[in-house]
Amino acid sequence: MNQPLPRVPRRRLGAAGPEVPVLALGSWNTWDRMEPDAAATLVSEAVDAGANYFDVAHYNMGPHAEQAVTDLRFRDAIAAAGVAREDYILCGKLWLWDYPATGFRGQFETSLERIGTDHAEHVVVGDHFGELDVERVVDEANELINDGLFAEWGVNNWHVEETRRAMEHAERYGLVGPSFAQLKYSLVRRSMAEGAPYAELFERGLGLQASDIFEGGILAGKLTPGRKIGADVGGIRERIVEAYPRVQAVAEGLGATPTQLALAFTLTHEACGSVLFGASSVEQFRQNAAALDLLERVGAGDLRAACAELQRDQDVPADGTFPAPAGA
Repeated sequence: MNQPLPRVPRRRLGAAGPEVPVLALGSWNTWDRMEPDAAATLVSEAVDAGANYFDVAHYNMGPHAEQAVTDLRFRDAIAAAGVAREDYILCGKLWLWDYPATGFRGQFETSLERIGTDHAEHVVVGDHFGELDVERVVDEANELINDGLFAEWGVNNWHVEETRRAMEHAERYGLVGPSFAQLKYSLVRRSMAEGAPYAELFERGLGLQASDIFEGGILAGKLTPGRKIGADVGGIRERIVEAYPRVQAVAEGLGATPTQLALAFTLTHEACGSVLFGASSVEQFRQNAAALDLLERVGAGDLRAACAELQRDQDVPADGTFPAPAGA
């Protein structure tokens, strides 16, 4: 029988944000790929281990107009596991693909209804391409905060100037600004999260939530993913596939799996409060959670040194300036 996992540590997500578990489970292409009993077991084990932060969205807009049922399956898993609402942290999504024609309130109330709750703790305001009325986004997000629909919010892969404007607008008018940025960040994709533009905002107190850490499964050895995966910012996917054997070798040299290495690496970033990843079984969750042991055993400095050669996006703009990729 597997031994219980050690308690997952917590970090503050942003200087003024709340403490959250460093491991966060995402919903895209996850809960809807699991049998109901397996999903309930995974939810129960994650909550028991203290990894009670769940990123759940209604995928119904823009390139994610899939009408996926992953949020409904999450609702069912929470209910079957008997997890009380006060015992988990919910991070929802607000999409910008049709904004402002489609505003925030209606889409978020629908999302909450599908999940089976009346509020979230956090919200991530989704990525976009083209011009964005940043000040309006901040104002509308605060309207929902004032009505108790959520308390904290972050941005998803925004251009650094937009994030800065959101922070400054909130400060100027005494509003709740973004406390974290959910950025694509991995062993191989580091430009935005480690570049100078976002570093300035991290120094000002913005937190980092790492996402797409396994590059759609490529860093788990699935070199030709058979399902839809995240956007390939900068068009470096071929380089990532070519880099996998080296990632595997570095991991083996540290007595770890590539996914454990990938997860542990993101936690070496000083601003990183949580790492978002998908797990479709308890065993997969346990294996990935062992990255915490790797980080403690090797140490952040030595781990970063061992991974120094693995970056593959040095030529991708660090401020978030890039064209919209197909299927973003």
